Amino acid sequence: MAALRHRGPEAGIVLPVMAPTRASKRDLALGLVAAGRQFYERGWVFGTSGNFSAVLSAKPLRLAITASSVHKGTLLPNQILEVNEQGRVTSGKGRPSAETLLHLEIVRARGARAILHTHSVWSTILSDLHASAGGLAISGYEMLKGLDGIRTHDHREWIPIVPNDQDMPRLALEVRRTLEREPAAHAFLLQRHGLYTWGPTLADAARHVEILEFLLETVGRTRQERS
Repeated sequence: MAALRHRGPEAGIVLPVMAPTRASKRDLALGLVAAGRQFYERGWVFGTSGNFSAVLSAKPLRLAITASSVHKGTLLPNQILEVNEQGRVTSGKGRPSAETLLHLEIVRARGARAILHTHSVWSTILSDLHASAGGLAISGYEMLKGLDGIRTHDHREWIPIVPNDQDMPRLALEVRRTLEREPAAHAFLLQRHGLYTWGPTLADAARHVEILEFLLETVGRTRQERS
């Protein structure tokens, strides 16, 4: 089934809405490329930081995911690889993101169809400042209504913080435990690293990035002003 199309938050950005069975790899690659360029322009992914994925098929599980060590501001469709449920490349040239196992855990735990990981300044700062509390609570902001299922500003969003780790299987296990422990969370932060969020479509996941990056910057700047 061909992917539907949905206008992203900026003019000219076209993000595909996932088909219920198997999405078009070309459309998803173009959507991930568009997200990379948009996020780079907004200062949410610098250098080769960040990684993005979208589900190509659920059975068997196949992900379209960014290759390792590629600049997201100049991302190309041929830098989007296909991987299987073990994170092994089944199509494309190059190595998948080192954090592929984290994407797979999110798909399994949340039924997500797209996962986006950014490395903004504010997500990095706040993930460190609030690490000892195990997470960051955000409440009272109108922008919270942009998160799936949230209908009022009078909502408390808990964003858990996971200690960073270069051992990816061990980190993936910790992410799994965090998602099981926090079933209502729309995202999590890796300490001194960045934001992970997801959605039922690539457009929804991109919206979550926008909402959460706005909220993180607002919380950070408010704290800065008050100090």
